Parts: sequence; structure tokens; C-alpha cells
Amino acid sequence: MSSLTVESNLKEINAFKKKVNWGEVPAIYHLVSSSVGDLDSILSHGFDSAYKRILNPNSWNQSVFDTYKDNDGNLKVRHKPEVYLRHEFNDMGYELHFFPVVNGRIVHEPMINNPNCPFHTWTPETLQMLFRINSLVAFSVFSYQSGDEADLALIRFAHITVEKLIKNLSEFFNITEVKGYTIAQFYQEIAKRDGNILNPETN
Repeated sequence: MSSLTVESNLKEINAFKKKVNWGEVPAIYHLVSSSVGDLDSILSHGFDSAYKRILNPNSWNQSVFDTYKDNDGNLKVRHKPEVYLRHEFNDMGYELHFFPVVNGRIVHEPMINNPNCPFHTWTPETLQMLFRINSLVAFSVFSYQSGDEADLALIRFAHITVEKLIKNLSEFFNITEVKGYTIAQFYQEIAKRDGNILNPETN
């Protein structure tokens, strides 16, 4: 493999990274790649997360969703509950946060057996953060300052994977708003500030 394309998968990106680095892969790259790998297989493998739990129909308040199965046996919903998503970047990395919207209000507190809540039990401390990509902020700054083609491809793949997972959520939930930078926009902001994201934006 001489170069990467937009369609390159994670296995191809990792192989290319080893090739261009003579087999030596930095620890921060490995950390981010492992987190992205978990996301890439979040629905097809056993990796547990809040993302999988909120998509588990057993956790749903069925009277809100009004679920049914189509002719192929696939679960469908007649009513998509409103939810709000937020991209979060912090010292831990990147996170996607999820909030139910009940009676037009974004829910930040626990709700148990509320007839208008889409979940039987909503506990923000265990369900609000759907998943995390460890150390993505530090890795993005590193990639801007001295990264190679594989580093940028990994960031792009992370962005694409998150967007796919959000699209998957939209099959069952009405996403009324998504706040915050996407991963791609966050990287562009790093470039705009020349790698120093701690500086306040200047006009």
C-alpha cells in the first residue's frame, strides 16, 4: 500500500502507519486507534457501552416508541422520541453526549418510570456519555503539528465512524439538535489557531 484513500478502513490505516514508521507506532496513536476500533465494532461485537444500551429495545418505554416489526422482521418505530446530542472535547478525549427531550425540555436529571420519557430508567451518570475516543484532543494537536498521512487518516476515519453512529441513532430517535464541533470541525479549529487550542479565538 503506497497511500491511503478516503475509503481506507482502520486495518489499512494501521498497516500504513507501521509501514511509514518502520514498525514503530507511537503510544498515543495506538491509544486513539484502539478507541476508534472499539467504536467501529460497537454494534457488531460485545463491547458494552451506553450507546448499545440506549439502542436496546428492552430499555425503551414502548408506549413512547410504538414499535413494530416489518416484513423482514426488522424492528421499526412509529414514533421517534426527540433527543439532543452534544460533541464534547476535554482532557480525556472526545465524547458524544445524549439527552432525552421530554415535553420539549432537555433532560439532565434521572427519570424513572416517567410515562413521557423514552426509557424506563434514565440515569445520566451511566447513559449520557455514549462513548469516548481516548486522547483524541492531544492526538489531533500532535497530528496538526507533526503528523503523517496515517495520523490524518485516523482522524478522518474517527469522524466518519462517529457520523455513521449518529445516523444509526436517527433510525430510532428524532435528533432535534447536535451541538459542538464535529471531529473534522475540531481539527479545522486547531489548524485555524495554529495548533494552540488554548488560545481564545481572535477576530
